[in-house]
Amino acid sequence: MLVGANLLRRLLRSQLSADDGGTGFIIAAIYHLRPHYSTTTEFSDEGNSEKKKESKWFTLPPFAKTVNASELGAKLARKNHLKSATSAETSAYETTALKWVLKCCPELPRNLVQKLFRLRQVRRESIAMEVTDDGCQVQKIQLKRVGAKDSLNIGDKIFLPISVREVPEEKHEHDCTDEESNFIRSLELYKDTAIIVLNKPPGMPVQGGIGIKWSLDELAAAWLRYDYSESPRLVHRLDRDCSGILVMGRTQMSAAILHSVFREETLGASKHDSDNEKRVLQKRYWALVIGSPRRPKGTISAPLRKVVVDDGKSDRITVFEHNNTILSSQRAITEYRVIKTSTHGFTWLELSPLTGRKHQLRVHCAEVLGTPIVGDYKYGWQAHRRFQNLAESDLRKNSNEKVAKENMLPFGLNMDSGSISEKHLRLHLHCREMILPNVSQVLRNPKSFTDDDLSKLKSLKIVAPLPSYMQKSWDILNS
Repeated sequence: MLVGANLLRRLLRSQLSADDGGTGFIIAAIYHLRPHYSTTTEFSDEGNSEKKKESKWFTLPPFAKTVNASELGAKLARKNHLKSATSAETSAYETTALKWVLKCCPELPRNLVQKLFRLRQVRRESIAMEVTDDGCQVQKIQLKRVGAKDSLNIGDKIFLPISVREVPEEKHEHDCTDEESNFIRSLELYKDTAIIVLNKPPGMPVQGGIGIKWSLDELAAAWLRYDYSESPRLVHRLDRDCSGILVMGRTQMSAAILHSVFREETLGASKHDSDNEKRVLQKRYWALVIGSPRRPKGTISAPLRKVVVDDGKSDRITVFEHNNTILSSQRAITEYRVIKTSTHGFTWLELSPLTGRKHQLRVHCAEVLGTPIVGDYKYGWQAHRRFQNLAESDLRKNSNEKVAKENMLPFGLNMDSGSISEKHLRLHLHCREMILPNVSQVLRNPKSFTDDDLSKLKSLKIVAPLPSYMQKSWDILNS
């Protein structure tokens, strides 16, 4: 066990003052031991007092080579030739201090880690060699402040305040009954080591917020972690009233890779790179619309923008009258085809968004095709005012209300009411099918995959059944 140089000096002085007779022995002992203590380690927190120098730190493992999720996602999307968010000049192993802390400490809440960086309480190790008064060479470790976006070099060590170890693990406890927790797990369509895919019920928000008691991200964190130390993370989003396929990453790495895939597909479509054979991410929605498009299939390319209405109290998305230059962030492209038409004035459409803009499918259907989605009162309220419900003889309203009450699901959800046979219509928009790369297969040994291997990687195909009220509308129109 090494003894610090300061301790040896204190020992020497005390012995010199206490007993002159033992001086020769002590000096001889120190002389023989000196080569073994010529380099010692001290912690020094820059700009802090001696008291703070003695404070304890929680040390993370040295930064080592890791997979660049953005780059791997771009390769999976086969868009690594594009100059996008993933630059060719970016090192495959580059990462920031924030990302490394989150990777090493997945149990720490992200907002807490970000707060530590804002308060400048995160340090990076810096080694300097100093020579003491007695000629000893001392290796002095200084802890210098590091920013959240600062890049790390191989071998860098990050230090956090020791108090983070006392932070209780973020527990997503909800006062859920067994019926409610079982309901959440019953939404699973697919699960592997990298992702969980849910069939999102209509009416449940994906993310929490003001006035929202239950959200899928919080419920998934509480009941879908299983034996993982990390909570599932959202990869994309669906509107509250929309239903269907929702993909969540089971780890930070898998979520980041899929984020990159989604982003690259949107960027590729914005740059008119929309070859179906090259797209590894394909999303297909089913929608019931009022009216029928002029053509049975086609591609909608209409940029979108947000406008403020009601004196700033709310906003809506609308088609952008592109008299000026269109920004890539405004481009919105949707492919559509007619699945089935009916004599009642409805049409079933399959919608494939190539970009991922807010309310893209709803606005494209209402403002471009002139066929608003059934139940979309925000963008198709005029069509709904002119719309006449089917005769109540098909399924009388009173009986509907009775069935809805009997089949009330946990969290106040009801997927039976809202079909075209009822007075109040629910949004008939459902993410029916999704094809995406098999991330779990890549993550087994990501460094062994070449670009050619990634191009031949088998895809996952997920299909989600319609919610009850949409299935009921389908059956009515086919009867």
